[in-house]
Amino acid sequence: MVAFLTNTNMTHYLDLDSFSETPVTKTPFNYLVLPNFIHKHNAEQIEADFPLISERGSFPLSAVNGGAAFNRFIEELFSSEVKQAFEEKYQINLSQAFPTITIRGQTTMRDGYVHTDSTSKILTVLIYFNSNWDDTKGRLRLLNSNDLNDIHLEVLPAAGTLISFLNSPNAWHGHLPFVGERKAIQFNWVTSESAAGWVNFRHRVSAKIKSIFA
Repeated sequence: MVAFLTNTNMTHYLDLDSFSETPVTKTPFNYLVLPNFIHKHNAEQIEADFPLISERGSFPLSAVNGGAAFNRFIEELFSSEVKQAFEEKYQINLSQAFPTITIRGQTTMRDGYVHTDSTSKILTVLIYFNSNWDDTKGRLRLLNSNDLNDIHLEVLPAAGTLISFLNSPNAWHGHLPFVGERKAIQFNWVTSESAAGWVNFRHRVSAKIKSIFA
């Protein structure tokens, strides 16, 4: 079980300096993309300690077991420094919001459909852990509309890459279906503690169902 940090003096894996220097793009919605948010050697450590996930779906932290580097990375995401950095970057107040994390290790032909996030999510953060990604599929598309081919930006899910965006009715995103290993964490701040609990419950149930029918 990860012991979440509530107050630290520094982050070890995350490049918050580069994050603070990277502007938010305002069109078609408020987003930020930062390759090497986690420097290469650190991303490699975390990827080596990433939980072994053989099934499709998003899993809550309580359902996976990562190694030391992965757990330290998760601790840093929950730190006050990270929360403050995102508040300042997006000019929002997260003092009444609750953080939640889900982990994904595999995708199938059923994944990647175009969507916007649920209204309970305030801010979405995606961080990828895939070394040497060269497939044309599985690249996240930030979209101008609900058409997967109406591409504003396509992002390689390479190790250490960060994508974050404010949730909004037009924050459309998706990717071409990809079958195989595609490691990512999704970190959200949600509107309430009950919303955070529901996210974790929903992903536990979903993961269980998927394991039954795998």
